[in-house]
Amino acid sequence: MRKILSLLAAACGLAYGGTLFLGAYPDSVIVFDEGKGQIVDRVHLDTGLPTGLRLSPDRKKIYVTTIDHSGLEVIDVATHKVLNRFVLNTETKRFRLGGGTPDPANKLYYTVTMEMNKLADRYEVGKPKYTVIDLAQQKIVKTADIPAQDENANFALGGGGRGAGFDISPDGKYLYQFRDIVLVMDSSDFKVVDRIELSKPELPAMEAIGFGGQLDSVSDSSRRVSLFNSSDPIVHNKVFGIANFDLNTRRFDFTSVGPAPAGMAGLHVAPDSKTAFTVVTNGTLGNKRCEFWAFDLGNKKMTRAAELPCRSRFSFGISADGKKLYLYGAGFEIDVYDAATFKHEKTWDLANDITGAGMIVVP
Repeated sequence: MRKILSLLAAACGLAYGGTLFLGAYPDSVIVFDEGKGQIVDRVHLDTGLPTGLRLSPDRKKIYVTTIDHSGLEVIDVATHKVLNRFVLNTETKRFRLGGGTPDPANKLYYTVTMEMNKLADRYEVGKPKYTVIDLAQQKIVKTADIPAQDENANFALGGGGRGAGFDISPDGKYLYQFRDIVLVMDSSDFKVVDRIELSKPELPAMEAIGFGGQLDSVSDSSRRVSLFNSSDPIVHNKVFGIANFDLNTRRFDFTSVGPAPAGMAGLHVAPDSKTAFTVVTNGTLGNKRCEFWAFDLGNKKMTRAAELPCRSRFSFGISADGKKLYLYGAGFEIDVYDAATFKHEKTWDLANDITGAGMIVVP
């Protein structure tokens, strides 16, 4: 009996053994084992400092954008081997990548780029463009001008960073860009086929709605679950809520939850798709207050809250089994909290400064 109990305990421990991938200075991706609580591998990036990580739709590859030479590297999740790597910069051209997303077949990478041409006495900086990178040819194969009405929203994206607000439909035909609106484009030519005006929602008394950022914690590649902020047209009182967007049907729904805090660290959904978590901040400097919030996604309401020590800068993540919450970034540590109690459990020392590329979590 004692042997059986030991085997069961070991099995329970293995259930927590997901793997974390984090961008690290100066040129690597750290592979961290949740069960062991330690770094188990380090993937060197020939192309430089990682600025963005994106999991492929089949969850078998990680796409890493780097900033030194505008590089792209593809890591195999199972073996941690680099399958493909190349840079876009040449002697006379430089680029800035705005994150992006691969297509379902892992043959193309859709992104926003800003091109800078080296002249005799200066660099000529172009406007951001929608861009297709062929991964086999290791080069840009197509660009498209961004409509004037969408240029301002894409200037920041062309300057680097993770995500670019892009998702792709499971059949690879439509590209979605999540901003203050949801822009639906034909993936073959970036022609706009639909413009879902969240600023004019079919919801009384709401004048402006915007989706939150990219989430790799949602394992269902056919939908996006995010926080949104909205305001009423009279006194412009800001409230927040939870939004669902179906990438197959383009249907979305959203439910207001309560007054919007000063800041929210994105929404991470547990594997059961019933519970989600975020970290909110209110106030500044000495008056700053941070809290964990838990949500019941079925009833679209907040269920629990608990204060936690504030950090000046941080990113927020969730474990592979949804039972632990992580605060990391702008430092060498990951603080681990219990998702059921919001109690701090331990601190993992990574012995390496982490970039703002984000965290990929795989079972």
